[in-house]
Amino acid sequence: MMLSSRTKRPKVHSSAYVAPTATLAGEVTIGAGCAVLHGAVVVAEGAPVTIGADTVVMENAVLKASGGSVLRFPLQIGSRCIIGPQAYVVGATIGDGCFIASGSKIFNGAKLEDGSGVALGGIVHVNARLRKGESVPMQHIAFGDPAQVYPPEKAPEIHAKMQFFADVFNVEGTADARGRAAQTYSKFLRKSHAQDAVIEEYRNVKPPPRRSGEEPPPTQVAEVDKVVDVMMLELEEMEHRRQAAIKRQKGG
Repeated sequence: MMLSSRTKRPKVHSSAYVAPTATLAGEVTIGAGCAVLHGAVVVAEGAPVTIGADTVVMENAVLKASGGSVLRFPLQIGSRCIIGPQAYVVGATIGDGCFIASGSKIFNGAKLEDGSGVALGGIVHVNARLRKGESVPMQHIAFGDPAQVYPPEKAPEIHAKMQFFADVFNVEGTADARGRAAQTYSKFLRKSHAQDAVIEEYRNVKPPPRRSGEEPPPTQVAEVDKVVDVMMLELEEMEHRRQAAIKRQKGG
């Protein structure tokens, strides 16, 4: 399902595949050769989501960007990445060639440099930076810049070092911070999604085959409601050329 949010709407490259049960909402850009599988949710709330070429977003993964009047957390995912089933990635920067395994969580302001990875159930916490080629073991926690990796039993120690509600919700970490964060976030979400609208049905289309030796077409990003029309025009033009060639052969 495709949803526009205010004046923003998803853009999907004509060579990408988006499953019929996936959801794209708002200013989401899906690059060439990507595959977004069933149940995946990719949502831009006030800040954009950009996914690079040949990246796979697997079943039931949730990818989000967020941007209010004070804090902005765009989500940028590089090329040739795999986002595993039920992974949660919000407001982070993911480099090229990264692997985020099933059930992993990457939080606001985090950065994964090229070729890094997070194993099953791993966490890269708020504002953490995972250096190039590094990895987080199963169920471990990366925190800090550059990130240190902690075992699960060290979670209370990490929590004591964080200002989670201030960094994510702009709410002072007092005793009622959880309730005030919920109230603030609810207001933001109601405003962000008030004008959401379903875009007409999107159908994946196959680019026309190239003749041997023909240069590939330049990369283009097409709005989802225009992809089918553009492809139909190209196919009609090809058919006209084919019919003209047949007529020439018969005439000769």
